[in-house]
Amino acid sequence: MSTEENKALVRRFYEEWNKRNLNQMMDLIAADGVDHALPPGFPPGVEGVRKLLTMYQEAFPDIHIQIEDMIAEGDKVVTRMTATGTNTGEYMGMPASGKRINVPGIDILRVTNGKLVEHWHNEDNLGMMQQLGAIPMPAAHTTA
Repeated sequence: MSTEENKALVRRFYEEWNKRNLNQMMDLIAADGVDHALPPGFPPGVEGVRKLLTMYQEAFPDIHIQIEDMIAEGDKVVTRMTATGTNTGEYMGMPASGKRINVPGIDILRVTNGKLVEHWHNEDNLGMMQQLGAIPMPAAHTTA
């Protein structure tokens, strides 16, 4: 597949996420796909991805991914994105806070034969926990 086709596949993955079409998202992932971003204790592969995405959708029912930038080279697509949503459900054992999040992140996805086969993810988890009120914001620094 061309880099443009790979980008279109990744863009479709995010579009299905924003529409809450979890089954269509899973159809885009290879059965033997590897997600390097799954938290400890999550099953590997598609099952773990489904569990993780379900957790996010239940904790943030209005979650939305905004693609900020997308770059592709060879079989990899890198996306800089921002996730926004309201925490109205339990998240990682914490009760709903009712607070909004605005969390930047970067995904790297590898595409083979029209399927997502590998995924790496990095997001501002500290910032998200501060926005949820689970971790205090740092005190303002003043200089004399």
